[in-house]
Amino acid sequence: MKTEQNIAKWTEKGYADEPIPEGTDLRTEIRRMAREKNAVIMAHYYVDGEIQDLADFVGDSLALAQQAARTSADIIVMCGVHFMGETNKILCPEKKVLVPDLNATCSLAESCEAGAFEAFVKAHPNHTVISYVNTTAATKAVTDVVVTSGNARQIVESFPKDEKIIFAPDQNLGGYINSITGRSMLLWNGACHVHEKFSLEKILALKAEHPEAKILVHPECKGPVVRVADKVGSTAALLKFAIQDDAREFIVATESGILHEMQKRCPEKTFIPAPPNDSTCACNECNYMKLITLEKLYNCLKYEWPTVEVDPAVAERAVRPINRMLEISAQLGL
Repeated sequence: MKTEQNIAKWTEKGYADEPIPEGTDLRTEIRRMAREKNAVIMAHYYVDGEIQDLADFVGDSLALAQQAARTSADIIVMCGVHFMGETNKILCPEKKVLVPDLNATCSLAESCEAGAFEAFVKAHPNHTVISYVNTTAATKAVTDVVVTSGNARQIVESFPKDEKIIFAPDQNLGGYINSITGRSMLLWNGACHVHEKFSLEKILALKAEHPEAKILVHPECKGPVVRVADKVGSTAALLKFAIQDDAREFIVATESGILHEMQKRCPEKTFIPAPPNDSTCACNECNYMKLITLEKLYNCLKYEWPTVEVDPAVAERAVRPINRMLEISAQLGL
């Protein structure tokens, strides 16, 4: 779990802002260091495009976890938010796991503090606990199985229909899964600050301007936004749909970083970021993901800092629901 002590060390060392020699070719040097140190650079679709282009592997949360579980690298550099680094460390305790900025946390993970969630679970006995991957290691430790937006429906449906289930922390994703499976899971009241902000009115206004565009929506969005979607799915599922569908224009209601990969894969198509409801900005970004920069990645690899550490006792409990997710996903061919 990210601690104030870790952040203090990170700030004290100052590696994020360590001066870089003038004229340094960051991209070339990052790739050189990765080769020399046997480091794999993994990036989430939501970080800046220049980081995605440098990475050895780019994916959503499920794909990143799967990749971490089978990598032979000595060092994993997770260009994403802190819980992703924790997941990598839990799956690969013998490896050094780095995140270029420990302040790259997650509003959704922070909406489900482990102590409060454990008390909630104890107050509702005889429930199977399903937690979204966007949680801290400590929250995962009181979970039976972890899910991502890409496998949540299938994993929920792998349980008997009368199974009592607690779903945390994203109430929007949980509500969506309830609506399409006929379940009545007990939902924790958490949300992602990015997906909560999408404006139905602004999306409909964009649709009026682009009547042929298809609307792609992440299931962490609120119900009214989800209901106007032509496709609801995980980041990877939305990317796959955009590649395979015949439409030429798409309105995309998820973090705008995914548009980089969509445009790379489909240069002949137009992707329009859905705007948030509280800004005149034309896109909706995760300010935590955007903390990851080329300069921080360079210094992170150079100094092999900051490392992500997980208490061994917590990791021992947290790895079980993660492994269960990976096992069920493999069984279901996900």
